[in-house]
Amino acid sequence: MIPVEKNKEYVACIDSVSSDGNGVAHIDGFAVFVPQTVDGDKIKMLVVKVQKNFAYGKALEITEPSDKRCEPMCQHYKRCGGCQIRHIKYDAQLDIKRDIVENAMQRIGKFENFKVDGIVGMDVPERYRNKMVFPVGNVYGKNVCGFYAMRSHDIIPLDDCSLGDEINREINDAVIDYMNENNVSAYDEKSHKGIVRRVFTRKSFSANEIMVVVSVNAKLISKLRKVSDRIVSIVLNINTKRNNLVLTEENVILWGKDRISDTLCGVKFDISPQSFFQVNPVQTEKLYSKALEYADIDENTSVMDIYCGIGTISLCAAKNAKSVVGVEIVERAIEDAKENAVKNGIENAIFYADSAENIVPKLIEKGERPDVVILDPPRKGSDESTLTAIIKAQPKRVVYVSCNPATLARDARVLNDNGYTITATTAFDLFPHTSHVETVCLMKKKY
Repeated sequence: MIPVEKNKEYVACIDSVSSDGNGVAHIDGFAVFVPQTVDGDKIKMLVVKVQKNFAYGKALEITEPSDKRCEPMCQHYKRCGGCQIRHIKYDAQLDIKRDIVENAMQRIGKFENFKVDGIVGMDVPERYRNKMVFPVGNVYGKNVCGFYAMRSHDIIPLDDCSLGDEINREINDAVIDYMNENNVSAYDEKSHKGIVRRVFTRKSFSANEIMVVVSVNAKLISKLRKVSDRIVSIVLNINTKRNNLVLTEENVILWGKDRISDTLCGVKFDISPQSFFQVNPVQTEKLYSKALEYADIDENTSVMDIYCGIGTISLCAAKNAKSVVGVEIVERAIEDAKENAVKNGIENAIFYADSAENIVPKLIEKGERPDVVILDPPRKGSDESTLTAIIKAQPKRVVYVSCNPATLARDARVLNDNGYTITATTAFDLFPHTSHVETVCLMKKKY
């Protein structure tokens, strides 16, 4: 029998934090997930949803706050869905993320007594994002930039976010001022009418340059150029999108460069509006350095980088490797990878635009035998065909870069059962104040 009822109040103690950042309370052994709480909190809560095996609650009052709790440095935190754990002290956030990785590896991967060797956090866990997207809309008759409220498309008006560069405030103000001065309408998702849909900015940390992508006519250029000489690119984004499906999309350079550049591990990357590039370059460099350390590459090492994106890890590895093969399903990303290879004078890297499950088995069947395989899959993890091909190739090392501890644990178990042993694991906090955690795991072939 379920011991809680919907719309009833309960007193509880939060005893842990889940992988999605919710506090977890137990009522007679029954789990209740409560957002914006942390272990050690004593709370009064309202149960808002009941499922067969768990429920969701809403904290009505923190009667005794945990010593891990802090005052969120954002007035919009309780409504915005961007930062799930900003109410938790940063050191405690790192402990939680390390626990998330260890729990997944033990519970899903069945690795007994698994421990992460360490977690790498940020010295200053603010202003770390190089990409920000601010939806534009009309709220109570006013044009606004902001973020979507948690689990909705209702825009919370705000002119800045402490995760991005402070210049975003001035850029957003310039866009809204222009709209008001020229009677330009905001896009409405219900009627599919209006002009300005979002403001999207990219920042190069190494060059301190800004690209602005905005859906509006070209008269806005002069106003944006006056914001700062750091703005070196203004792009018009034109798309038709309904029900979250992009039907057509085009980027038109209105002024300045068609891309900006940033540097990772000594390699320069050109970044276009649509390029995938890790949003926290400070932590990404630390993560890639650890991945390359685990790979232990020298001039005799052949490397296969699966899910290579625009070739960030591939090209960093190629500086010291004999050869590198990169695989990525997104054709535009592979074009970027090839262009970045040429611009960096790297000639020992080959890239294939195809799905991993299709091309990797074919490459292995043709005799490709990498000494090191680097896996950096999306959240869904790798797949049976790719893992089977890797196992057939028998590389000496597999370096798995993961953004999802659950799929890392699943895939690591497959590799472990087929001849590979985990010898080192380091977690990285690329997204402070959120529940996300990155992990680099080294698996060596058993001899």
